[in-house]
Amino acid sequence: MNWIDLIGLPLLTRVFLVVLFPFSAMDKIFNWEGALKQANSSFLPGGPVLLVLGMALELLGPACILTGWHDRLAAFLLGLYCVVTALLYHNFWAYPDFWTRGDSAARAHFWDFLKNFCVAGGMLLLTFGTQLAPARAVVTHPLSSTPVYTPAGTASALPAADAP
Repeated sequence: MNWIDLIGLPLLTRVFLVVLFPFSAMDKIFNWEGALKQANSSFLPGGPVLLVLGMALELLGPACILTGWHDRLAAFLLGLYCVVTALLYHNFWAYPDFWTRGDSAARAHFWDFLKNFCVAGGMLLLTFGTQLAPARAVVTHPLSSTPVYTPAGTASALPAADAP
């Protein structure tokens, strides 16, 4: 294995998974009133406290994931945060304009809802330990499947170390 497999791709993957969180925290800082309005829009009390806790997680979680310090816990908490915020603040089903033409608050929330669940899926992959395939194996066998989709011992599952 070379530095791309050991450091480059795992770090790049993690950067891609967490890049939106620090920007989201900065947006909450610079747009405090709007963020507080959204935080107070759910049934949960304590909007300012929730907002500060969310910003702390959005700043500290990515730092933990990128440095490898308690990265599984950080990924799990960020994934949980994504699911909870999707359910509390992107309730697209509560808006009557989903099927109307033009701009739609329901569709805007729908896409944010799905984005949160997609990011939560990436966080679950980090949490439960996935092993990245070596870059050479992916390039030489681009149509192969990851072991989770192929039974052990079948030809379409590449070994973790080297491609045939």
